[in-house]
Amino acid sequence: MPTVRELAASLGVSPATVSHAWQTLLAAGLIVARGRSGSFVREPGATDASWLPRSMAELAGRAPVGELDLSRGTPDVALLPELQPVVGRIIWQAGTGAYQELPVIPELHRLLRDAWPYPVEALTVIDGALDGLSRTLDQTVRFGDRVAVEVPGFPPLFEMLEAHGVERVPLELDGSGVTPRSLFRALARGVSAVVLQPRAQNPTGASLSSQRAEELARIIAGQRRGASIVVIEDDHSGLISGAPDVSLGTWLPGQVVHLRSFSKSHGPDLRIAALGGPRPLVDRIVARRLLGPGWTSRMLQRVLLELLRDPLAVASVARAGGVYAERQAALVAALGRRGVSVPSGDGINLWLPVRDEREAVAVLGAAGVRVAAGAPFVADEPGRPGIRLTVGALPVERAAAVAALLAPLVAPVVD
Repeated sequence: MPTVRELAASLGVSPATVSHAWQTLLAAGLIVARGRSGSFVREPGATDASWLPRSMAELAGRAPVGELDLSRGTPDVALLPELQPVVGRIIWQAGTGAYQELPVIPELHRLLRDAWPYPVEALTVIDGALDGLSRTLDQTVRFGDRVAVEVPGFPPLFEMLEAHGVERVPLELDGSGVTPRSLFRALARGVSAVVLQPRAQNPTGASLSSQRAEELARIIAGQRRGASIVVIEDDHSGLISGAPDVSLGTWLPGQVVHLRSFSKSHGPDLRIAALGGPRPLVDRIVARRLLGPGWTSRMLQRVLLELLRDPLAVASVARAGGVYAERQAALVAALGRRGVSVPSGDGINLWLPVRDEREAVAVLGAAGVRVAAGAPFVADEPGRPGIRLTVGALPVERAAAVAALLAPLVAPVVD
């Protein structure tokens, strides 16, 4: 099928209009999206995991037994803190007596507020970072808006923005996070929101420095429309990150919604993240949730509370962060010995530019190493082909062997 931009130009309509139509066809199961390869009419009788969003369907299949799966972007389950000692101390009862009680248990609320990277007006708990992103976008963007996002970035966020009918405006990255120049360009296009990953950016592993965060905040504040721009920060790796805990909320407290997920550190199945920001916006998010799921289970909140203050669990999370850093460093060093220079990322993921994305995925797959193709991470924005590796799942002792496979595939550096 033609691309969104091609059809929009030929019909003389907005790309957002065509994108909305393509999304409708996709939801109806009439077309299938294949990343940078484009969109195709679905073959009659074709079946797949239709319950999955398209940004997740590519990673749905499990690697065959014996393969090394570096594709998923999930934490190593062997490094998650044990729940049994903590759960055994909790009194399991349905303690909520009314639907109108506070959505966050007071002890957890105080602990989260004390650990927040800046003084925040209001805090609540939601069901994971994606839940927080979706609910914040529901309250802050309208169909046809423009939203600035990092590229390469997080595919489910791209798909979420399409579902909201907004246009993505790309932000470039370097080792310190989003570049000021790209933020200037994005603001000039009239964005209503900026979505950032302050630590362990997925897929690159880059983290915002404090100096860069302040610079970005000053750029936003200096714009004529700066006060109306909402900054949404997805701190999805939180406690396993080795980078400083920074937020633009230190300088723009009335405009920042900061999300902190505990999935990478304590387990995806807990489904808990914290959301903090200006009180009027957080109150609207809380009120809207009360008309849906209501609140995040207070029993699960008590599990998280115990994990965050139990010395053994705290030490386990800190140890996991150290192991992930060792695995990142081992692969980067092994690549360096083969003449390939890549910056060491933070967290569990690493982005690697390659000459040919399909070739890289195929060659690695044939050698028993599964990686994530880069196309979903760049969507339809131009850029070098790449692959994402979940280095957090790579044992140190296998780093040299994987580096030997990767080195011939890496794209040459162009100044």
